[in-house]
Amino acid sequence: MAVFRETPYSAFNYVVELEPGQGEQVDAGFSDVSGLNAEVTIAEYRNGNSKVNHVSKIPGIHKAGDVTLKRGIIGAQNLWNWLDEVRQGKLSGKRNISIKLLNEDRSDTVVTWRLKNAMPIKWTGPTLTGKGGGDVAIEELVLSVETVDQE
Repeated sequence: MAVFRETPYSAFNYVVELEPGQGEQVDAGFSDVSGLNAEVTIAEYRNGNSKVNHVSKIPGIHKAGDVTLKRGIIGAQNLWNWLDEVRQGKLSGKRNISIKLLNEDRSDTVVTWRLKNAMPIKWTGPTLTGKGGGDVAIEELVLSVETVDQE
C-alpha cells in the first residue's frame, strides 16, 4: 500500500522484480524505468432527442502504455531469453512484474506498481563507438503491458 507523506519521494531508489522476490539480484538491476502509465479512453455519445447540443463523455476501455527498462550490459541472458521465448510464440512469456519505489534509506516500499501480463516487444542493444569515453553499454527492453495497478 502506498505510504503518504507531505514531501515527494526521490525517484532513484527502486527495485524491479521480473520474477517474484528477485529484485535485489544483479540481473534485475535497471538504471531507468520509463513509460509507466494508464489511460482511459472516452466514448462520445449524444441522443438525437437530447435537450442539450453537446455530447456526453462516457468512460470506455482502459489501457496501459509500453514500459521501457534500461540496464548496463552485464552478460546476463535473462532479458534475451525472455524475448526469444516470446518470439517462439510461447504464451508462458507473459509475466506479472512489480516495480517498487523505496524510501531514501531503502528500508520500506512506499509505492508498488504491478504490470500484469507484460511481455517483451522490443530489445535494443548498446550504441558502440571506438572513440573512447566513459559511456556504459546499455541494453533496453520495451514491454507491452495489459494493465498497470498501483498499491
